[in-house]
Amino acid sequence: MVCTLPSLSLYMHPSLNIEQKHRLHRSWKPSSEILRTELFHKFNSPFELQQVHTLVIKTGTPLSALPLSRVASICALTPRFAYAQQIFQQVGQPEIFIWNCCLKDFAESDSPFDAILLFYQLRKHNVCPDSFTCTFVLKACVQLRDLFHGRIVHKFIQKLGLQSNLVLQNVTVHLYASCGKISDAILLFNKMPQRDVITWNTMITQLVKRGYIDSAYKMFLQMPDRNVRSWTAMIAGFGQCGKPKEAIDLFTKMEEVGLKPSEVTVVAVLAACTDLGALDLGSRIHEYSDKNEFKRNIPVCNTLIDMYIKCGVLEAALRVFEGMKERTVVSWSAMIQGLAIHGKANEALELFHQMIQTGMKPNGVTFIGLLNACSHMGLINKGRWFFASMSRDYGIIPSIEHYGCMVDLLSRAGLMQEAHEFITQMPIKPNAAVWGALLGGCKLHKKIEMAKVAMRHLQELDPLNDGHYVVLANIYSEAKQWDDAARVRKLMRNKGLQKTLGWSSITVNGIVHEFVAGDETHPQSQEIFKVWNKLLAHMRLKGYIPNTSVVLLDMEENEKEKIVFRHSEKLALVFGLINTSHGETIRIFKNLRVCEDCHAAFKVISEISNREIVVRDRNRFHCFRDGSCSCKDYW
Repeated sequence: MVCTLPSLSLYMHPSLNIEQKHRLHRSWKPSSEILRTELFHKFNSPFELQQVHTLVIKTGTPLSALPLSRVASICALTPRFAYAQQIFQQVGQPEIFIWNCCLKDFAESDSPFDAILLFYQLRKHNVCPDSFTCTFVLKACVQLRDLFHGRIVHKFIQKLGLQSNLVLQNVTVHLYASCGKISDAILLFNKMPQRDVITWNTMITQLVKRGYIDSAYKMFLQMPDRNVRSWTAMIAGFGQCGKPKEAIDLFTKMEEVGLKPSEVTVVAVLAACTDLGALDLGSRIHEYSDKNEFKRNIPVCNTLIDMYIKCGVLEAALRVFEGMKERTVVSWSAMIQGLAIHGKANEALELFHQMIQTGMKPNGVTFIGLLNACSHMGLINKGRWFFASMSRDYGIIPSIEHYGCMVDLLSRAGLMQEAHEFITQMPIKPNAAVWGALLGGCKLHKKIEMAKVAMRHLQELDPLNDGHYVVLANIYSEAKQWDDAARVRKLMRNKGLQKTLGWSSITVNGIVHEFVAGDETHPQSQEIFKVWNKLLAHMRLKGYIPNTSVVLLDMEENEKEKIVFRHSEKLALVFGLINTSHGETIRIFKNLRVCEDCHAAFKVISEISNREIVVRDRNRFHCFRDGSCSCKDYW
């Protein structure tokens, strides 16, 4: 009968003397395969390696039976480096090949600096590196953003005469670019006698990361050959720098040349669709993802959820979320935030409880969604509870965003004094967003004195933000303090500030149409005005009375009505009624907060036209249906 081999730890136990170990060894009759599996692969230190080495010699087993890569990794960073060298020399394998395997493992591990340390060991013990050695060490330097040691390796490459090696050149360019030395990277790039698609992609990706989008695009156009990664890097770059339209245009060109998007491409395009509100393209990308089994990819699903939420199709976002077999905290947080901005606070809170029941731990973003839900629906006590629960129950230290949410919650509810005290007691310095939330509450509840307090801080923290001055001027105008309003507007002119132009957009048949207040430039302007006048007659019969208080200028009432009737969101809505099928949902995007009159008008129009109207403004979504809004008029 063949004995089972005892563990290596028993054979090496310090309580056994040499004779006992020999007797234990003679009692074994293991097969060579068991010997290799159970013993030769389990040493964890140079001392254990030495004992296994002794056993190999005594049993007459070939030294090549030892796992040489493990020998290298055990001895690489210890004083027994030379001992490992002796073993390699006896086996007869090229020593540098074995050390390179070890370098590769180190470079790709959680401790890439070990690769740099091993490189110095090799030099100390006169082991001549080759191109692979330098590649792995440079990759470790890239991981660590370690330009100091990277430069040393770069000089060594030149000393070895390896500077024409394309792989090494690519990694070197990547090192300089990823460490922020873009000019050095470009200099190396320009000197390269040959380049491949990896070279070009590396430069484009790094230029995009550093914000040099124009230089990246110029280089993209110069590429002799482009692969999916090239297009994806550029599409993502446009999206990240606030040019979603250019990102989508480039994606269209990528499709025209016959390349199929990867999962990374899909994420980049969906992000651009989210920013632009391009629901049609986003839905088509969703279909493509499902056909190509991308629905198992968590980042793709998370981006789809975000896209549908921000395009106003909450039901589609929920379907994606519910169809996910695996969810991350990002998935849950995105869905909670989506429900919040769509006016479904109770559903957002319920989803949070489901999240906790699954064992998923929330993060700071989760609580921003919860606090937004409470703020949008006036759930003051729940908001206070969640804010306290962050640190008490989950150890999350509130960030400036959480404090801003709390100020917004209290200010919206009219608790201006409590909001101000909350700000003054913050353990971190309040920023412009925090004071801006207080100023917004002052406008809503007509608190002039508190608005002055908020504005003093905003003039210090964010002196060039036109929005704050506009809000203060509006507060004065609503109070009929025309001189004060004029003084604020004059101050804006003196600072060279102009009020941000409000605009609204609507997409019909894949084409985005933009409108500004009083817009007469659109080809259908006259038809829009004609249909509006007919619609207005029906609205008046339903009890609609124009709210001209939103016009904060001292003028005649009929002039104010003309201005109110030409607001950009109204023009976009009428255009949508004209150019979409009966029963089709109309989706409008506005860059500023929707005004009180438009909000009231849209409720009436949704009932008259029997249409669902979804408006995304700067703060949230409003879903108008059958004469009411999802925000329940708390906004």
